[in-house]
Amino acid sequence: MLYYLHLWSDLWSPLRVFKYISLRSMMAATTALIFSLLIGPWIIRKLTELKIGQPIRTVEEVHRLAELHRQKKGIPTMGGVLIIAAVTLSSLLWARLDSILVGLSVGSMIVLGSIGFADDYLKVVRKQSKGLSARGKLVGQIILAMSIALVLYYHPDTQGTAKKLLVPFYKYPVVENLGLFSLVLAALVIVGSSNAVNLTDGLDGLAIGCTITVAFVYAAIAYVVSNAKFASYLELDHIPNAGELTVVCSALLGASMGFLWFNCYPARVFMGDTGSLGLGGIIGVVALCLKQEFLLVLVGGVFVMEALSVILQVCSFKLTGKRIFAMAPLHHHFELKGWSETTVVVRFWIISILFALVGLSSLKLR
Repeated sequence: MLYYLHLWSDLWSPLRVFKYISLRSMMAATTALIFSLLIGPWIIRKLTELKIGQPIRTVEEVHRLAELHRQKKGIPTMGGVLIIAAVTLSSLLWARLDSILVGLSVGSMIVLGSIGFADDYLKVVRKQSKGLSARGKLVGQIILAMSIALVLYYHPDTQGTAKKLLVPFYKYPVVENLGLFSLVLAALVIVGSSNAVNLTDGLDGLAIGCTITVAFVYAAIAYVVSNAKFASYLELDHIPNAGELTVVCSALLGASMGFLWFNCYPARVFMGDTGSLGLGGIIGVVALCLKQEFLLVLVGGVFVMEALSVILQVCSFKLTGKRIFAMAPLHHHFELKGWSETTVVVRFWIISILFALVGLSSLKLR
C-alpha cells in the first residue's frame, strides 16, 4: 500500500524512497516484528481465557514423551494466528498489492492456516491430539497447490519461468517446459513443505527458528533474481516482479522473530497447525514462484530431516516390524536419547543455519 506513495514524489521528493525494495523489505520485517511483540501478549491472554490449551499425548500413547512434556499441557495453542496476522498486515502495508506473487504467497498462507485452525479447533474441542483427518487436510493442500500451479503456468507475468525446472549448483534449466507436470511438482512442494514444517513443530522454538533461516535465504534470492544485473552476474533467470517476494519474506522473517519471543523455551504459546501449515505453505509457494523448489530441500534441510525420519520409521516398522528411531519425528528421538529440549532445539538451529549457508553458496557455485 505504502509503495504507491512514490507516485507523489513530484510533490515531495522524499516519497520516492517507497519504491525501493530494500527499504520496504526492512520496514516490512520491522513492522511484523513490532506488531508481533505488541499484539502477542493480548493474543496469548485471549487464548488462555478461551481455554484453547495444547492437548498432550496420553501416557498410553507414549509414556516417556508424556512425562517429558507434562508441563506443556494447557499452554495456549493456535498462536499461528499471530504470525499470519503479522505477515498479512506487513505485506499489505509494504508490498505491491498488484503483484500476483504477493497474492499467491500470502493467500496460500491464509488458506492453509485456516485448514490448520480447523484442525487445532477440533483438537481443543475433543481434548485429544487428533483433529481433522489426514485425508481431509491432504485434499485441501492438493487443491490449493493445483490452483497455484495453474495460475503460475498461465499468468502472463509468470508463465515464462513457471514451465522451467531448475536444480541447485547447475546454471541451465534441467527441463525447459514441464507442461502439466508442473501441477504434480506444485502439489509435491506445497504438500511436502507444509507437512514437513508441521512435523518439525514439536519443541519450543524449533520450527519457528528454522523458519527464520529459510525466510532469510529466500528473501535474498528474491532480491537477487529481481535485479537484472545481479541475476546476470550469477547466471540466474531474471524474474522482474520477484522483488515483492523479498518484502513478503522479510515480513515472514520479522513475524517469526516476534513469535519466537513468546515461543522460546519455556513457551508461552504454541503456533499449532494454524501456524505450521500456514508457514509451510508460504515457504513452498515462494520456492515455486522463484523456481527454486529443489533448493528448498537443501535450505529447509531440518524440515526434510524431520519428514524423512517419519517416512523411514513408518516404512521400517511396516516392512520389518522394527523401528529405526526411538521415536519420530527426529527431535523426539534425541529427546528420548537423553538430550534436553533446549539442546535439541539449539543444535537443530545450528544445522539449519549451515543448510542456509550452503543454499546461498549454490547461487555462485554453478
